[in-house]
Amino acid sequence: MDKHTYKQNAYYLIYLIRCVLNNKIPAKTKLDKMDLSGVFAVAKAHSLTAIAAYALESAGIYNKDFEDEKNRSIRKTIILDSERERVFSEFEKAEIWYMPLKGIILKEYYPAIGMRQMADNDFLIDKTRQKDIKDIMLSCGFKVEQYDKSKHDVYFKEPICNFQMHVSLFEEDSKDSLYCYFKDIDKDLIPDKGSKYGRHFSNEDYYLYIKAHEYKHYSSSGTGLRNLVDTYVLINRFGETLDWEYLRSKLKKLGLLEYEKKSRNLAEKLFRGEKLNNDEKLFLDYYIFSGTYGTTENSVNNKVRKLGGNQSAKWKYALDRIFVPFRKNNPQYRAYKAQYPFFYEHKLLLPVLPFYRLFHSLYKSKSRILTEIKTLLKLK
Repeated sequence: MDKHTYKQNAYYLIYLIRCVLNNKIPAKTKLDKMDLSGVFAVAKAHSLTAIAAYALESAGIYNKDFEDEKNRSIRKTIILDSERERVFSEFEKAEIWYMPLKGIILKEYYPAIGMRQMADNDFLIDKTRQKDIKDIMLSCGFKVEQYDKSKHDVYFKEPICNFQMHVSLFEEDSKDSLYCYFKDIDKDLIPDKGSKYGRHFSNEDYYLYIKAHEYKHYSSSGTGLRNLVDTYVLINRFGETLDWEYLRSKLKKLGLLEYEKKSRNLAEKLFRGEKLNNDEKLFLDYYIFSGTYGTTENSVNNKVRKLGGNQSAKWKYALDRIFVPFRKNNPQYRAYKAQYPFFYEHKLLLPVLPFYRLFHSLYKSKSRILTEIKTLLKLK
């Protein structure tokens, strides 16, 4: 699919989502113009197949690809909800505080079950009870996929339960304003009603976290249309009741004031059906061509830009990708140590690690490496 066709299909997808969110039936004249296989490909890339399926159903269209995705999302939501309640029950017994994050909360604000698709369930947990949580997860039938290697531990249970237990909302980095702001957020959490150890954000802090998390992706590899849908859903539900003076002061402190305003305005105009100006169309293009989890091209471009955007920045980027952190005060040290424990346990071998990484990447992720090199060479 060429870029022009992809973009056209993205606009059709946005139209379908707009209809769902405003409780309207898609117009036949619009539907007749759509290549549903093309719209499906874009929806799949943005994790928006289920919500599009609901829109098509309202017009009496039951497309197998969309229906299968919607049914899978409903099934996954039911299974995740069930397993999550079981885990929470064990946390309560063990007197461990916990807080559901991101999509677990957001899905409840969408019009129907399964409409907001999720790859996993995320939680913020009491980091002093990390080992106890590991034991609980094992007793509930989960396997440990990652433990004490980054800001979150990863557990998986067949067939589709992927739970991420966060000890921190952002990777530890004393220079990162988002990490510094949210590192002690547990002090501001609100106890759940009907639960001794469940916690939740205030509506303002939840919105702030969602936008901060979104920006982290936006400014690295990019982020897709689903985040614009999430923003619209949240604003539509809470916008008039949010303390915007409080939010603006916090957003300014985090350096997110302009991004939040631009992304919120774009989401509101898109899903209210208002005409976009040229700058807004360009802003939307970045979301359209990023997909749910971003792209290698975006990652390279954004990192080089942050380093200065000149020729020396390109060289610094390349060197940073080749060499590995040797000192503990490097923000990436912990992640590298977790990923390559053998080399960090035998530090005399650390000079060999860059070569190991290069050959391993060429074997496992050759296309990504080639894309990275091509993108770097294209930069002026």
